[in-house]
Parts: sequence; structure tokens; C-alpha cells
Amino acid sequence: MPGLDLFSSSSPATANTIVEVPVPSSVPAPPLVEVEGTEKATEAVVIPRSLASPAAYYNPRLDPKNFLEGPLSWNPATRLRQMLARPGIVVAPGICDGISARCALEAGFDCLYQSGAATTASRLGQPDLAIATLNDFVQSAQMVCSLDPTTPVIADADTGFGGPAMVARTVTQYARAGVAALHIEDQVQTKRCGHLLGKQVVSREEFLTRIRAAVIARDSIPGGSDFVIIGRTDSAQVLGMEEALIRLRLAADAGADVCFIEGVRTAELLKSTVEALAPKPVLVNVISGGLTPSFTTHEAEALGAKIIIFSLVSCVAAVHGIRAAMASLKKTGTDFTSAKGMDPKAFFEVMGLSDIVQLDAQAGGKAFEKV
Repeated sequence: MPGLDLFSSSSPATANTIVEVPVPSSVPAPPLVEVEGTEKATEAVVIPRSLASPAAYYNPRLDPKNFLEGPLSWNPATRLRQMLARPGIVVAPGICDGISARCALEAGFDCLYQSGAATTASRLGQPDLAIATLNDFVQSAQMVCSLDPTTPVIADADTGFGGPAMVARTVTQYARAGVAALHIEDQVQTKRCGHLLGKQVVSREEFLTRIRAAVIARDSIPGGSDFVIIGRTDSAQVLGMEEALIRLRLAADAGADVCFIEGVRTAELLKSTVEALAPKPVLVNVISGGLTPSFTTHEAEALGAKIIIFSLVSCVAAVHGIRAAMASLKKTGTDFTSAKGMDPKAFFEVMGLSDIVQLDAQAGGKAFEKV
């Protein structure tokens, strides 16, 4: 496969090696990271030689410097790379369906996040416990990405839904659906929401196998894809911050474009994580009442995060709004109050009515001369 030539090969070794993350001269050396009250160095860690790539993955075509100049691309993956390479934090609200995606676009967001928890809830009415399948996620992504094909969509891909072949299939299916980026995590296949307790993670090697498979699949897409691979670790709550940083460093060396640390509990830990993983961009996930503090976009940017997602912003709001509307209907026998004056046409306008009417008229159609 074309992607294989970007991974160097060498004779296997069994001894341990010290893997140091290169830090540009303009970036200060990372500070000590506090893990459960104990300070631990983050600049050099002992990693079994069998886990470390012979050489870090590097694809010159995808070097961030290639995305610094020029107008924003119509291609959503290329556009996301441009946004990552340029100043400013990328803010991606979690969407759960077509209505929430339309509302996010109407509000002016230039990136969307297809949350796995929200997708599972909206499509299946089930909790985030590894119930939704690849088909569920892809079908949702196809719909969301079609609403504004230039707006990047970052999509949750859970564990990749299987072994390396299935991870590779996930990447190609997401890319064909129009998704700009996905994240692959290190939980076991029977995963759960990253903000629930009792999580279990796979070995470092299995996690890296998932990342490598995703990268190889992306680099094998004909024509050269800019699809963004995000490596996510849930190990901070299970094995500690030091292990989480090791896994993210290894994922970056294996070709992950962005590092996603789930459940980082303090501002200080987020800041030190960003510094330790520089120059790789870091994604932080904010869920009200979850493990991560409720950082604002400005706070997260000040701490060095490059992407912030609000996974449940739409589906939690939907639960509150729909609950209230149903309770009001049950009590009063009418939906007049909950409608708040929005008639059918006004609702359809949010869903793109004017665009459809205009298209029909431009094509010579007369079906919607009056609506």
C-alpha cells in the first residue's frame, strides 16, 4: 500500500530505548507534570523498543508549513489543516442530527464535531456504550457533511470498530462520506463514554496498531488525501497522566496529526500536556459536569489547546427543550407555548428552505413558486 513507504523499516530489537520528543528551539522545554501529587519528568521516557517506530512517520506533503498561506480550501480536510496551521483555536460544537447541524451552521461555526455519544443517542436512543456501528456513524456523517460540504466535520470513530483492517475501512468510509478528520481511541472494544467511570484501555502496541492502520489507509487514498488522523487516549484516568503522555507521543510518531487527551482534570495539566506534546496540536473535549473542567474557548486557547469540542452541547439542550415541550403539551393540551411563534415555514427556513426554492427556480422548475 502507498502509505507503507512512509514508515521506515529496521531489524527488530528487544532492548529498551529512550525516545525523546523533538522540541523546536523556539519552544521551551516542557515542565514537570504533576500526576496525583507526584512530579514526573515528561521529556524523556523509557519505551520498549518493540513499541517505538524505527523512525517517526513523516509525510512532506502534509507538513503544516504547506498550509500556512493562501485562501481557505473548498476541500474540508484541507481547510481543517489550514485552520490547524494558522493562528486561533478551532471550535467545534457537538452535533447530533441534521437539526443541530443546521443550527450550528446558522450560528456561524466553521467546524462541526460529530459526537459518538450524541450520534448513538439521536440515531438509536441508546447510551454511549459501544452500541452504534460503523454504518450508523457513516450514515450520519454523510447527511451532516452534505449540508455544507466545505465546513470541516471532525467525527468520533470510537476504537475503529475492530482490528487494523476494520480501522482502515473506517478511515476510507469516513473520507468518502466527506468527513475531514476522525479520532481513534485506546479503549477496549466494549468502550464507553470517556467521561464515565470504569474505563479499560488496550496495550500501547494495540493502540499504535490502530493509529498506523488509520494513517496507512489515509495515505492509500488515490490522489493524496489531506484527511486528518487524531489519536485519542483514555488512559489518564486508568493508568495516569505519564502513561497518557507516552501513548500520545507514540501516536504522534506513528503519524497522528493531532493528540486528544480525554478527561484532563485541571488547567495546569492541560497546559503541561500541550507543552510536552508541542508542536503537535492538542484537542480538548469539554462536557458540562464531566471529568474536564468547563473551559471556555478563550481559556482553552490561552492554555495552548488548538481544538476544543463541546460533545454534548446539542443533544443535552435537545433533551431539556423536548422534555419541557412534552411536559407542556401533556399539561396544557397544546404546543402553542413551546412553539414560541415559529410556524412551519420559519422552521423549514432553518433547514434550508430558501436554498431549495432558489435551486428549483434556477433550474426552471415551478413547483415552489409559492410556499
